[in-house]
Amino acid sequence: MIEVLSTKKLTNAQKELLLNEGIKCIDENFIQINPKKFKSEKSIENAIFTSKNAVKSILKREITINNCFCVGDKTEAYLKRNGFNVVEKAYQAKALAEQIVKKHADKAFTLFCGNIRREELPKLLQENRVTLTEIEVYETVLTSKNMIRSFDGILFFSPSAVESYAQRNLFEDITVFCLGKTTEAEARKHTNNIITANRTTIENVIVQVIKHFE
Repeated sequence: MIEVLSTKKLTNAQKELLLNEGIKCIDENFIQINPKKFKSEKSIENAIFTSKNAVKSILKREITINNCFCVGDKTEAYLKRNGFNVVEKAYQAKALAEQIVKKHADKAFTLFCGNIRREELPKLLQENRVTLTEIEVYETVLTSKNMIRSFDGILFFSPSAVESYAQRNLFEDITVFCLGKTTEAEARKHTNNIITANRTTIENVIVQVIKHFE
């Protein structure tokens, strides 16, 4: 039987999708997300979220946000489910920054982010003189594990998970499946044997795994 490793805990339904196709999945969390204490205005006109984790971190706070700008389908769906108005969505942080520069450069933005955030979005906004305030609302902790056994494929859902896996494991000839371009870019530091999902959802990564091994 084909065996793959997911570097993030999957739901039973997600694992079932693989098992139904004869693929066994071992899942371990290679990163841990911890909310942080932070200070923020009570009312924010325009907020940027590049991950669902950032949205989760602000939900228990009494913060009113008029307009949200986000990266990914999951983040958008989570925002809408919690009653937020999503104005713009892109599948990469750089693409979202380009949309903001093109259509909303006269506005001021608050970026809710983690301690390991990529430079593309803030850099592009600052270069185009878009007013940006950054607030760190969670931290990503690498929880690397030494996987003694070998796998036919590895599933990565963030650049941090790639970094965490690489701390104690080799990539060798394993096929790597990535959630998006930023995760792929991190994986390319270790291997070229990469398949990247064409939608930024866990389910689409699973679809790529099934297609590859069928």
